[in-house]
Amino acid sequence: MKTKLAPLHKNKNIALVAHDNMKPVLNEWATKNREELSTHALYATGTTGYALEKALGLKVHKYISGPLGGDQQIGAKISEGDIDVLIFFWDPFEPMPHDPDVKALLRLAAAWNIPVACNPASADFVITSPLISSTYERHIPDYDLYIKERTAD
Repeated sequence: MKTKLAPLHKNKNIALVAHDNMKPVLNEWATKNREELSTHALYATGTTGYALEKALGLKVHKYISGPLGGDQQIGAKISEGDIDVLIFFWDPFEPMPHDPDVKALLRLAAAWNIPVACNPASADFVITSPLISSTYERHIPDYDLYIKERTAD
C-alpha cells in the first residue's frame, strides 16, 4: 500500500496498557516518568487507567478492560490517528485468553507506524527521545488513495 505523511504533534496521545502482572511495573515506570507524561494526553484500558490516575494524580482517559474490548478500542483509535504512542507492558511468559486482541493491537500499531514500547527499557528509550516532545512526520497507509484506485472506473 502506498503511504502518505502524517504528523505526530508535539503533545502526544499516549496509550498505556499492561497485562495484570505487569501493572505494578507500568505503574512504577509511569510514576518515574510522571513529569514527561504530564505534558501529554494519557489513555489506558480498564483497571490500568484507574491505577495510573490514582498513582500519578493525572487525568487518564479510560477505555474498558482489555479482554472485554479495551485493546480493540485503543486499536480503533490508532487507526483513526488518535493515538500517537503505545506503551504496552505485556508478559511474554503468561498465556493470555485474549491473545488475538493483543496481536491485533500490536499489528495496528505497526501498520499505522506509531512508536511501541513493550517493556521498561524500550519505554525509557521512547519517553526520553527528543522526538517525544516535538513534531514528527511519519508514513502511514494512504487509505484514501487505496480506495480511489480500487473504485476508479
